[in-house]
Amino acid sequence: MEVPKEVLDAAERAGIDVIDLILNQLYLRDPSEGIRLRITLAENMLNEAKEYLAKGDLTQASEKAYKAAEEAVKALAEEFNLPEHQQAMKEGRWYIYNLFNAVSKLSIRLGDWIRVGWNSAYVLHVWGFHEGKLDVNSVSQMIEDVEKMIVEVKKVLK
Repeated sequence: MEVPKEVLDAAERAGIDVIDLILNQLYLRDPSEGIRLRITLAENMLNEAKEYLAKGDLTQASEKAYKAAEEAVKALAEEFNLPEHQQAMKEGRWYIYNLFNAVSKLSIRLGDWIRVGWNSAYVLHVWGFHEGKLDVNSVSQMIEDVEKMIVEVKKVLK
């Protein structure tokens, strides 16, 4: 069954992240599968970011890289059952401040690489996607930071 675009558009307007809701439900049934699927999604988003970068679409490259980092942070927060993950499960969504707080806790536990990757991703989200002010070199370097973060997340989760 295909979800009608009308339904997805209405969910988006209401601030509902349908993919996140599905992944949260999968996590509740099988945490390791939910985490694995988040990392798969992160890798897919990163690949899309690289494809957009190669085409010169810096706006979409920036947002896809940000989304990749977001999924990677959520996967680690789930793995370590951080309070931010518990709050997101309770409220049914992640807020940006929860992601920042999770990154802070994770960087203390795992190293600065997560904070570097997340900060680059957030700059891409704001200045690359929303504002469209970053040049190709900046976007490319920050996508590399996100890629390094995802590589490290995969090592942690193995």
